[in-house]
Amino acid sequence: MKITEKELLRLQKLTEIDRTYWDQGLVLAGMDEVGRGPLAGPVVVGCVVMPPEPLLPYINDSKKLSEKRRETLYEQIMETSLAHTTAWVGPEVIDEINILEATKRGFAEAFSKIDLDVTDVLIDALTGLAIPARQHPLIHGDALSYSIGAASILAKVARDRYMIEQDALYPQYGFARNKGYGTAEHIAALKEYGPCPIHRRSFIGHFVP
Repeated sequence: MKITEKELLRLQKLTEIDRTYWDQGLVLAGMDEVGRGPLAGPVVVGCVVMPPEPLLPYINDSKKLSEKRRETLYEQIMETSLAHTTAWVGPEVIDEINILEATKRGFAEAFSKIDLDVTDVLIDALTGLAIPARQHPLIHGDALSYSIGAASILAKVARDRYMIEQDALYPQYGFARNKGYGTAEHIAALKEYGPCPIHRRSFIGHFVP
C-alpha cells in the first residue's frame, strides 16, 4: 500500500512523543478506554505495545476514523503489536463503584495482563492508576500519541462488536446504532420498555422510575 507524503508527515508528528521513549530503549505501552459515557454496556480498556517500525498508516483517535477503517486497523494492530490486551468492566461494577473507579480498575486489569515488562505507559488523561510502571497522562492523548491511538482502536472495535451482539438480544434499544449511548432513540426505548440487563442503573435514573 502506497502511503502519501501527507500521511507520512502526520504519522511522524503522531509518533513524536512515543519516539522519546522508543529512542531510549524503553518498553512503552499505550492505554485508552472506550465507553465511559454510555447508558448501557461495559467500559473497555485497551493496552498495546507497538513497535517503532513498521508504522501503521491511519492510526488515530478511534473516534476520528470510519468503522471500516477501524476494523482494518484493529486486525493490523493485532498482528503487528508486540503485546495487546483489553479489560472489560461491566454495568454491575460501574453501578457499584462508579464509572471513574470502574475505569481505573479496567486500566489496572488491562496492564496486568500485558505479557511484557513495560516500563512506561502513555495514558489518555487519567492519573494515579494502580499500574507498576511510569505513567504519562496526556490530555486528548488518543490524538497525540500513536500508542494511545492504537489502544483506543482496540478498545473501540472490541466494545462496538459486543454492543452489536447485544442488539440481537435486545433489539428495541438500537444498540447496533447507538452502542449504548444516550441517543433520542435509545432514551425513548428506555422510557417505553424499561432497562435491560446491560443498562447501567446508576446512569438511567432520569429516564426510568
